[in-house]
Amino acid sequence: MTPPPAIALDAANGPLSEAPALNKSRTGVLIAATAGNALGKTATVHAVFGTFLVPLSQEFGWARSSISMVLAILAVVSACIYPLAGRYADRHGTRNMVLLGNVLFAASVACLALTNGNLMLFYLNFLAISLFGSLPATSVFSRLVAEWFDTNRGTALGVSAGLGNGIGSVCVPIMTALIVSTAGWRAGYLGIGALILCVGFPIFFFLLRDAPRPAAPSNPSETAVPAVDGMTLREAIGTAPFWLMLIAIAAGGGTMIAVLSHVVPILADRGYGLGTGTAIVSIFALTGSLWQIFTGRVLDKSRGPRVVVPMYALAILGLLLLEFSPFGALLPVAGLCLGIALGAQFGALPYFIAQYFGLRSFGVIIGVMYSAVIGAQGITPVLMDLSYDMIGHYRAAVVVAVGVMAVGSLLLFLLPPYAANTGSSAPAE
Repeated sequence: MTPPPAIALDAANGPLSEAPALNKSRTGVLIAATAGNALGKTATVHAVFGTFLVPLSQEFGWARSSISMVLAILAVVSACIYPLAGRYADRHGTRNMVLLGNVLFAASVACLALTNGNLMLFYLNFLAISLFGSLPATSVFSRLVAEWFDTNRGTALGVSAGLGNGIGSVCVPIMTALIVSTAGWRAGYLGIGALILCVGFPIFFFLLRDAPRPAAPSNPSETAVPAVDGMTLREAIGTAPFWLMLIAIAAGGGTMIAVLSHVVPILADRGYGLGTGTAIVSIFALTGSLWQIFTGRVLDKSRGPRVVVPMYALAILGLLLLEFSPFGALLPVAGLCLGIALGAQFGALPYFIAQYFGLRSFGVIIGVMYSAVIGAQGITPVLMDLSYDMIGHYRAAVVVAVGVMAVGSLLLFLLPPYAANTGSSAPAE
């Protein structure tokens, strides 16, 4: 079903004289990118990690920290692949890469059903998941949407990434919990793999299109003009906004995704059942998805980046409530606050990249940013579970996460104004 915002965006994006076929393609791309995010690693690997953590530990006798090492593997491999995938997309487009990645990603997830107690093979399986899952990834879809949408870009990015990741992170854990509780964890992995392939591939095949690009000069003596304006990666690295965004979003986003993957065991240690944990994950994820759309819309209408800071800082309250709240009735508030912070971070990141650095190297720049996010995301869960193995609870890890989010809020506050011309190759000083 076409998301309602896609129709409004499509109508608002260009003049009425624009070719209907181009408008139709733009809407199809938004649908495909939204579906791709719903079936990406966030929803199908990280959001369900807690559901499989306890069954795997019980069946094979593995320590929780040993199982969480797969998230570090995901982090390292993804950190290497995201910039490469982004550079490929900048130069050659995304369609073929996404189609191939979808098939291989689905197969690698389904192969987890064959886990036999050999921890090294389990790690190798997750290496394949990370490699192939980095091709149909949020960073790649964000680049595609940013190029298709000029007007209302923030809202379009929020719809594709927020609605997509949110729907996936709500529906996939619920589906997985039902399968695992009735047919076991092996069936859970098979179900996720089938979902990725059977839903994703047809949508990508029929709807995903690369944005039209200017034709190359017919006269070889003519000077080649970049298809889009903006900075190169090297130029972006030399600016303050790059590093402020990298540290704040990487630390904050990595921490939030790590918490998302540990909500179930955190609450289980406090005496709450799987149903409660899954419900809070759903609130967390659903709020994050809707708030990405809201964040994008606010950024489209605002004149600067600081509007995101109070949203980001709500993670502090959410973490404190998740771990220390004496009343179960306050846990949904924790999920709500954490979701707002998550949505603000991932809703703002691609928009900020387009505003500060343009679209010329958008794919590789966002790939580097997501590499940093996934790096933090890989380290944080291992540290959380090491803390659990050492002291028997996640409280110390949650306190550290509060400090990380406080520092990230300050860094975002230090972002400078956008350039007067958002298509220019440098931000305003």
